[in-house]
Amino acid sequence: MVPLLIGLGLLGAALFGARHVLHRSLAPEASTDGPTPAELGLRAHEVQIPGAAGQHLFAWYLPAPASAPHPAPAVVLLHGWGGNASTLLPAAQALHAAGFAVLLPESRNHGRSSRTGHSSLPRFAEDLEAALDWLATQPGVDPQRIAALGHSVGAAAVLLVASRRPGLAAAVSVSAFAHPEWVMRRWLALRRVPYWPLGWLVNRYVESVIGARFDRIAPLATLGQALCPVLLLHGTEDTTVPLADAQQLIQHKGSARATLLALQGTHEGFADPSTATQAVLAFLAQRGAA
Repeated sequence: MVPLLIGLGLLGAALFGARHVLHRSLAPEASTDGPTPAELGLRAHEVQIPGAAGQHLFAWYLPAPASAPHPAPAVVLLHGWGGNASTLLPAAQALHAAGFAVLLPESRNHGRSSRTGHSSLPRFAEDLEAALDWLATQPGVDPQRIAALGHSVGAAAVLLVASRRPGLAAAVSVSAFAHPEWVMRRWLALRRVPYWPLGWLVNRYVESVIGARFDRIAPLATLGQALCPVLLLHGTEDTTVPLADAQQLIQHKGSARATLLALQGTHEGFADPSTATQAVLAFLAQRGAA
C-alpha cells in the first residue's frame, strides 16, 4: 500500500507540474516582429475585427488593386502558433499583385489582438471564421470567391473551417500536422515526459481545457470532410511537422478534392518561395477562386 501511495503522490506532483507548464504553453507570447506592409511597398489598412466572446482581432487589409476585376477574389492568410500578421506578408504581396484582396488577421493572444485565456486549434478556427465573415462584407470583394490559407496550426484551422463552412471557395494548408495527439507526443518527448501514463493524461487534460476531442478536430478527420478543394503544401525538410504527416493526410483524404505538393523547404519556409506562390495561384485559378 505504501509504495502505491508514494507512486500516486509522485504522479500527482508530476501532473501538477505538467499542468503549470501546459497553461504557459497554451498562451503564447505576443510578438509583433516582422516587416510591415509599407516596408514591402504595400498600402494596407489596419482594422479591428470583432471576434468570439467580445474579443477583437487586429488585421492588415489590402483591398484588391485597381486593375483587378470587380468584384475581386479575396483570401484570408492565417499565421501559425506564435506568429502574427507579418508572418505571411510575402505571400500576401504575391496574391495582391495577382489581383486578390488580402486579409491578414492575428489570432487572439497573438500580435496586437486581444489577449484572453488560452489559444488552441478551435480558437484559431473561430478567429478565422470571424475574419472570413468580415472579409465577405467588404466593398469590391466577391463573397463567392473567398479562399483561406494557413500555416501550421493556422493550416489545421483552415482545414477545420473548410469542413464546416459552405461557400468557402478553396483552402490552402501549409505545413499542417495530421493529428494534435502526434504533436503533443512530439512535444512531450522533447521534454522527456513518458507518454504512458503521464503523457496520455496530459493530452486528456488539454482536451478538457480546449473543449474538444483531438480526434474530432484533427486534420486527419477534417480533411476528408472538406467542402471545398484543398491544396496541401509541405516542406520536405520539415523537422517540426514531418512530411509523413502530410502523406498521412493525403492517404486518408477519402472523397475530398485534395492534392499534396511537397517542396524543398522547412517548417518555416520553402527553398524557392516563388515555386510555392505559383502553385497556390495556379490552384486558386483552377478551382475558380481567382
